[in-house]
Amino acid sequence: MTQLEAALRGEITPQMRRVAEREGVEPEIILRGVAAGRVVIPANVNHANLDPAGIGEGLRIKVNANLGTSSAIADVDDELAKLAAAVEAGADTVMDLSSAGDLDAIRRRLLAQCPLPFGSVPIYQAAVEAAKRHGQITAMTADDIFDAIRRHAEDGVDFLTVHCGVTREGVRHLESSGRIAGMVSRGGTFLACWIMANDAENPLYEQFDRLLEIARAHDATLSLGDGMRPGAIADATDRPQVHELVVLGELVERARTAGVQAMVEGPGHLPLDQVAANVAMEKRICRGAPFYVLGPIVTDIAPGYDHITSAIGGALAGMAGADFLCYVTPSEHLALPSARDVREGVIAARIAAHAADIVRLGARASARDEAMSRARRDLDWEQQFRLALDPVRARELHARGAAEEAEACSMCGEFCVFKLLAPK
Repeated sequence: MTQLEAALRGEITPQMRRVAEREGVEPEIILRGVAAGRVVIPANVNHANLDPAGIGEGLRIKVNANLGTSSAIADVDDELAKLAAAVEAGADTVMDLSSAGDLDAIRRRLLAQCPLPFGSVPIYQAAVEAAKRHGQITAMTADDIFDAIRRHAEDGVDFLTVHCGVTREGVRHLESSGRIAGMVSRGGTFLACWIMANDAENPLYEQFDRLLEIARAHDATLSLGDGMRPGAIADATDRPQVHELVVLGELVERARTAGVQAMVEGPGHLPLDQVAANVAMEKRICRGAPFYVLGPIVTDIAPGYDHITSAIGGALAGMAGADFLCYVTPSEHLALPSARDVREGVIAARIAAHAADIVRLGARASARDEAMSRARRDLDWEQQFRLALDPVRARELHARGAAEEAEACSMCGEFCVFKLLAPK
């Protein structure tokens, strides 16, 4: 029985109890959210060492870290180091986006070491294997695609990104859209190329019931991918993007009817004034399904600092109702991230998520900020380090600029405001 099916029967599962404990709410609140499809608990029955997390309405915004090899660099030990960095930095979930090397072995090694909900994009593996087997990606069959999905689910992947909304009609809209950046989703591009080469409908859309059977058998959550997401500010909120979202709204309903948990992925690159509108549109069209956003990145001209551009967009999206932020690292658009990049990306996204949670959750989130303010007032450095989102960095910077007078920092030294006029 899936988490959704249990919730609809009024049964509180161990996973629901654990999520409630972590969120500081009653289990009945989690049950109601899951039953309504507004909360998902990605918890594949085959992921043995999982500590589950809830994603959705009324819960703390979660942060995902992407890992994975590429055709340029395929070292599983590097990916394990990135996984360790993501966990240490406080990521809530991780995703394996590997596209080179022994993909089954890489995924299984990462899963074995991962206590967090774990996601993947099976179309990557289907496309890579088709290119090796048939000489081209567009020669993959529907069976190739569903075989890859089945393997990922059987291995214990908790949430599967599946680009079901990339349809023949959507591709026609894309061709006539005049976009600057065209299509930037790798999985979406694989399927768009397949649709055009085969003059056929996307198997993930056409055979959606087949996908639901696999997901339900393992209680794998579907993360309905945004293949048409904008990859440039100028392309935001256009017809291809909105058409795909309407399709995904229909598929969310079908998934819920089948007892399968589903969330929806979103843009992408968006100007600031379109962020809240995009969140509201997803929540309306997809009937409150948890919204998983990449960034969004709010300017295109900051390579090397896109963890910051995405944190700006992520804070706005979270305040508007987005539930799940996919981190962006400093190396976005430039290179495969290092373990250090992963850490910086996670921290930036966590800052964005917490800033939004202060608005969304009130005292449940802001109590930590109040405690930090009191520690600053009292010049209690150890407490400040304990409360910091990144204690390692905070301690490092304080030590670098430590004043001769240990109580104060080197910014003010003997003229520290809290030493001159401490609040009563």
